[in-house]
This record gives sequence, structure tokens and C-alpha cells, in this order.
Amino acid sequence: MSPSLPVPVIFDLDGTLVDSEPHYFAAARTVLAAHGVPGFTWEEHERFIGIGTRETVETLRARYGISAPVDALLAEKNTAYLALARSSAQVYAPMQQLVERLHAGGHPLAVASGSSRTAIDAVLSDTALDRLLPVRVSAEDVGRGKPAPDVFLEAARLLDAAPADCVVVEDAPPGVEAARRAGMRCVAVPYAPGAAGDAAFASAGLVFPGGQAEFDPGRAYDWVRQAGSGR
Repeated sequence: MSPSLPVPVIFDLDGTLVDSEPHYFAAARTVLAAHGVPGFTWEEHERFIGIGTRETVETLRARYGISAPVDALLAEKNTAYLALARSSAQVYAPMQQLVERLHAGGHPLAVASGSSRTAIDAVLSDTALDRLLPVRVSAEDVGRGKPAPDVFLEAARLLDAAPADCVVVEDAPPGVEAARRAGMRCVAVPYAPGAAGDAAFASAGLVFPGGQAEFDPGRAYDWVRQAGSGR
């Protein structure tokens, strides 16, 4: 890629562009309770932030000895999640500003998420980001979810970009690690309080330790532009 071309930027979805983690938590509680596992806590849920939906369901199924098949549990969780997310998922305003500024500057953009394709489309469909982020990769589209690099590598392929030319925007340690494994630079905006101390964030080129409350779209935009000048 020519150094004069805008840097491709790949966004995580949940916890990065939209505040959807509370909906995933509620969906998990609903499904687990239906299968005889009450009392799932937010602290337990936090351990799965940034990990693909299938991998999360597989782990919970094994941990609690649930007999239902993984695919059935996935379908139940997606149904419960979509009932919440379609009507109330909120885009982080500073993130929307960053996406709009990057789009105006001609940067190729994509979303790469551990959520299902149905969930990605449903969450974005009623937001201003829908038309700005048409390139989308779900964990369903690749072999492995984060922290494997597969979703980011597939997004780079769809953008016709070399992985080393791309910047990822992420909120969770597994996603930052996936970006590192993909050979991509990363802007990290930790979702969970105190998560900025996780060792995975050390590989990010720009970190906002205070998360969304501290995130500065202007500073992030300038960093992305500088990252492009160093290619």
C-alpha cells in the first residue's frame, strides 16, 4: 500500500462501538436460568468480554454441565440478546465521531466481531453507523474467535489491505491480543474498570486507560494518521 493512502481501520463492535455488554449479560442469565443455572453474575460475565459468543457458550456449557447442544444454546442466547439489542443498543457518541471523521477522510473501514452476523446487522441497523460500516466480519465467518486473529485477517482481506497496514480499535484483552497476532496496530479503549492493567494492553499503540469516559476521538484520529505516515 502506498504511504499516501488512508489507513484501514477495523472496529470491534460490542463494548467498543456500542454499549451492548449489559444485553449479552442479561441474555446469558436468561439462558443459564432456563437450563437450571441461576445467579450468573456480572463478575462472571466480565471474564468473557471480548471472547466470541460460541467460545463463551462452549465454556459455560462445560462449566455447568448443561446437556443442551452448543448450537441450541447459541440460538437461545442470540434470540434473547436480539430482543434487547434491537431496541436499546446505544452507540458511544465519541466513537461515532471517530467513525464519521475516518469515513470523511477516506479511510477503509470494517467491523470485526465475535457476535453473530445477525446480531451485528441488527445492532447497527438503527444507528448512524450502519451506512458507514458496510464491511462486517462475524466469528461465524471464520474458523476461530478472538483471541485468534481470524476475524481481523478476514476484515483486512475484504478491505484489500495488508494486515500490517491496518489499525484495530478494541475494548478487551482478547481483542487486543487478536490484533497483535494479526500483525496490526491497535487503539485500546478498555471496557471493564481496571482492565487497562491487563498485560494484553501492553501491545496496543495507544491506550485510553479510563475507557470510554476518557476516549478522545481527535487524539485517536491523529494517532491513526501518524500510524499511516510511518508505513
